[in-house]
Amino acid sequence: MIFAITREDQEVFNLIRMAASRMGVQAYVVGGYVRDRLLARESKDLDIVCLGSGIDLAREVAGHLRPIPRVTVYKRFGTAMLRHGDREIEFVGARKESYRPDSRKPTVESGSLEDDQNRRDFTINALAVSLNDGSYGEIIDPFHGLQHLEEKLLKTPLEPGRTFSDDPLRMMRAIRFSTQLHFKIDEETLAAISLYRNRINIVSQERITVELTKILQSDKPSIGLKLLFKTGLLTLIFPQLAALQGVEVINGIGHKDNFYHTLQVLDNVACKSRNLWLRWAALLHDIAKPPTKRFDDQAGWTFHGHEALGAAMVPRIFRKMRLPLDHKMKYVQKLVRLHLRPISLSKEDITDSAIRRLLFEAGEDIDDLMLLCEADITSKNPQRVKRYLENYQLVREKMKEVEEKDHLRNWQPPISGDMIMKTFGIGPSRAVGEIKTAIREAILDGAIPNDFDAAYAFMLEEAGKLNLSPKNVSSDK
Repeated sequence: MIFAITREDQEVFNLIRMAASRMGVQAYVVGGYVRDRLLARESKDLDIVCLGSGIDLAREVAGHLRPIPRVTVYKRFGTAMLRHGDREIEFVGARKESYRPDSRKPTVESGSLEDDQNRRDFTINALAVSLNDGSYGEIIDPFHGLQHLEEKLLKTPLEPGRTFSDDPLRMMRAIRFSTQLHFKIDEETLAAISLYRNRINIVSQERITVELTKILQSDKPSIGLKLLFKTGLLTLIFPQLAALQGVEVINGIGHKDNFYHTLQVLDNVACKSRNLWLRWAALLHDIAKPPTKRFDDQAGWTFHGHEALGAAMVPRIFRKMRLPLDHKMKYVQKLVRLHLRPISLSKEDITDSAIRRLLFEAGEDIDDLMLLCEADITSKNPQRVKRYLENYQLVREKMKEVEEKDHLRNWQPPISGDMIMKTFGIGPSRAVGEIKTAIREAILDGAIPNDFDAAYAFMLEEAGKLNLSPKNVSSDK
């Protein structure tokens, strides 16, 4: 079978073909590019395997590209990489690998194209296209990868236990590809993931998190998370999430399965937003339900405080997952902490004060919070869903009304701590914090307007209660 090379790829492939011919070596494009093109998916990155030195071939190709790109060499791995336009092209010599039981880093030696295809993770990634004179464009498919693409099937080239034992990250990759491509994992391959799941412990957390992130970024993340749970990998890589699964029944009263509820919330968010960190917030919004679960004879099952404890758990989870401990973490933490607030407002008479506080605490993330809250409606009762959505619409209308009036999104009180210290001639102290807090609370409660003059007058009153008097009133105002 001949591979249909696109016009935009002809230039680069012809240059590689001519460079390989001049050097007297054979070259092939392999892996993800071939797979994605056959699936009509966009693919920018190219992996080139040659029967010789990949580094030398990269330099030879670079010399004939315009402008001449920089070649980055990784001598330890025998690979080289260059960029041409919007493409990243990696060159490597064909190789065979052997592994030690305690490491996923192989011992590498030169090999044939067949050796190189044998070491690939899945048959659909072992496809190669010849870039050589006489066989240019021909597909080399020793493991029936083309058939598996048609069948939408993920299968390892070699016995799956060997494939996963050698490099356990391939278990995560199998589940990630299944999620992204909507492919079924071959039964023997899936069984091997369960059997060899403990091998995941030799993989670095960073690599595990990369694969988990790609699952979360897919169109329907629940596919991958269900497979991770089914194979036992989830309990090893994310025990807090796995702990959500299950239903306990006392006196004939059970609660919903919070694991599958969480996956539904995540899918609901994924339908509306590509924001990875909003998806993390969906994944973690109920993460503290297991430790807060209680049974009350009157109320039934309760999870009081799970939003606060969940927010407290976020930094520990991010640290363990090697996720960024910056504003992204704080964003997730905020949404987890506030995810019950809008629904609680919808169950009572909505006061301006309560809305002000929500707008103040959520800030610029209020729209994402509302999206998360609406995604949290997973009831199968259409009347209940309709009622919740109507209640949220009331909250949205009230927020718009208060926002237009008070401008509280990303709001900071009109009186700063520096102004308080300057006005009363004092340094940093408890009194400064008390006055600043009193001003903020008065504005949020609607006791005073959200403007400088009202806040300044209120500051003078509060300071008087602390026996403080202004040192230079006229200049401060």
